[in-house]
Amino acid sequence: MAAPMTAFSPDKLHSDRERWICIYPAYINSKKTLAEGRRVPKEKCIENPTYQEIRDVLSAAGMKVGVENKLYSRERSKEMLYRGRLRVQLKDDSGAPLNPDFPTRESVMLHVCSMIPKLKSRQGKPSAEQSGPSKTSQPSTSSKKKGKGRR
Repeated sequence: MAAPMTAFSPDKLHSDRERWICIYPAYINSKKTLAEGRRVPKEKCIENPTYQEIRDVLSAAGMKVGVENKLYSRERSKEMLYRGRLRVQLKDDSGAPLNPDFPTRESVMLHVCSMIPKLKSRQGKPSAEQSGPSKTSQPSTSSKKKGKGRR
């Protein structure tokens, strides 16, 4: 098991988990406002990402990723769906980026935003606009109303 987290120390190396960047799903959630913790422009964000999707994308990009069972402090809901924080190693011990494509925290988040819609788990889901109105309009036309009813 990994060593417990401690307070920041400049003596720590970039390879120590304490120095890895943190990413919460709320940072890239299009449903959130800036005040609720979104950190990426709304046009580039995705709807309700999960930590599993972010982990899959970053692992596929070859980055070192760690998952922690943490809740974002600005998150109102305490449900398990919103839990999860990712730690990502950006730099090696010399301070140089591990991957030149991702030198900053923002570049990592933008990459995640562009790749999550391409995941197979996101491809199979029908959107609510396509399936919603057709199902709700059918029962309303076939039901018979008897007037005002009993009071």
